[in-house]
Amino acid sequence: MSLVRNFATVGGATMVSRVLGFLRDLMLAAAVGTGPVADAFVVAFRLPNLFRRLFAEGAFNSAFVPLFGRAVEEEGEAGARKFAGEIGSALLFCLLILTALAQVFMPFVVWALAPGFVADPQKYDLTVLMARIAFPYLIFMSLLAFIGGILNTYQRFAAAAFAPVMLNVVMCLVLGGVLFWGVRDNLILGVMLTLGVAVGGVVQLAVVVIDLKRLGFFIPVFRPRYTKSAKRLLVLGIPGVIAGGVTQINIVVGQIIASMQDGANALLYYADRLYQLPLGVIGIAIGVVLLPSLTRQLRSGQEDQYRRSLNNALEFSLVLTLPAAVALAVLPHELVSVLFERGRFDGEAVNGTAAALAAFAFGLPAFVLNKVFSPGYFAREDTKTPMIFAAIAMVVNVTLSIALFPVFKHVGIAIATTLAGWVNTALLIVVLQRRGHFTPDGRSVRKSGLILLASVLMGVVVHFAAGALGPYLSDGWLVVRVLALCALIALGMLTFAVFAQFTGGSDLIGHAKALKTRNTASGNADLP
Repeated sequence: MSLVRNFATVGGATMVSRVLGFLRDLMLAAAVGTGPVADAFVVAFRLPNLFRRLFAEGAFNSAFVPLFGRAVEEEGEAGARKFAGEIGSALLFCLLILTALAQVFMPFVVWALAPGFVADPQKYDLTVLMARIAFPYLIFMSLLAFIGGILNTYQRFAAAAFAPVMLNVVMCLVLGGVLFWGVRDNLILGVMLTLGVAVGGVVQLAVVVIDLKRLGFFIPVFRPRYTKSAKRLLVLGIPGVIAGGVTQINIVVGQIIASMQDGANALLYYADRLYQLPLGVIGIAIGVVLLPSLTRQLRSGQEDQYRRSLNNALEFSLVLTLPAAVALAVLPHELVSVLFERGRFDGEAVNGTAAALAAFAFGLPAFVLNKVFSPGYFAREDTKTPMIFAAIAMVVNVTLSIALFPVFKHVGIAIATTLAGWVNTALLIVVLQRRGHFTPDGRSVRKSGLILLASVLMGVVVHFAAGALGPYLSDGWLVVRVLALCALIALGMLTFAVFAQFTGGSDLIGHAKALKTRNTASGNADLP
């Protein structure tokens, strides 16, 4: 498939998952609002979810895919199976040990993640219980990432991208039951939510296992050993996990500080869910698809094609990211109010979430560009440099979060996360360029400026349109409010498309045609 078509495959599946995720969060907001169960759920789910994003959304693949790709090319199918078996056995063994330790020391883990909860023993105990139930989700997601890396190497992206849909399906069923039966007891609510997470993990793993079986690739089972392959993966993987997960690590730092303010973790969670929609659809799709492509190009000595791929990915990401960022910054209150304001989610929660969302919006382009340029290092098996940049960004994030929290409360944490994201991305771009591995051509620079202009013009149009539609967005039947919001979003998309096409910022018509064009050289890859 062409690069754009692969982006669309992964992005489309991620879009379905995120839309269902919104439905899940709408139901979650109605069921628990921003109260103690919501705070406990955010913290309990954060630890395994952190690993899910570190592994399933690119960081594990940053180390595994290049090494597995080398095994496929140099050692053939037999060598690839052996490599996969050694890594899979070692990975499962480490996950089981980590999970056992987490179960024993979970009270200390929760204390580290949310020290502010200690002052409320009931919330603290509930969080510990929920975290213990949810933590095995890590095992299923890590194995999903491992199998997904194998599938991606063979150009099979759909199953791994579609798997997260199943978690949201399971959680929607659980929350539907909570709302239908009117469950109000905090303990029962907490147990039901985290059991849904664990069951959803099993279902997700089953999706990629089935696709791996269809591919005909069988992973042998070995006794866990510290082999040469495992050592090489560990050397590359630890820096890759830190570098690839800088956004998530920064969010965890924010969570620790936010635990000092009642309801702050829940407010940041709902804001995070909104800006994660474009980040997930665009950033994850680009990161997952781009790395195997760059790796193949470097292996075959196609340096020029490697640079063109980075430039194309840059343009493609900005076309989708900049208008989304402007829209989130211009319409945070409208989005949060229509999507979440019902049940226990009141006007105060809307205001707090909208303020955090506006701050996150300015960092969205940086978070996506991080997904674009990190593979430029990972494809060369350089995970240490991005790790150093991630460490610098973490210092910036922690320092600013501590400095801004007393003044701006949870919004200060969002601002710090945004600024740290830009620091990390700037370092990635500058060093990649200095090494001669990325050269932004005049065409890309010009188009980036025009895309930004089209996005700003769209923001102006949407701002005035939101004022005209204000009565329909804020009051009345939910269906009217939703339709008004959809009309506003459609207007924004149409306005941006017109400005981008006529200014030459992007050939959107050409991109649409590219989705229908197959690249016969890469095709639907199967086992060689």
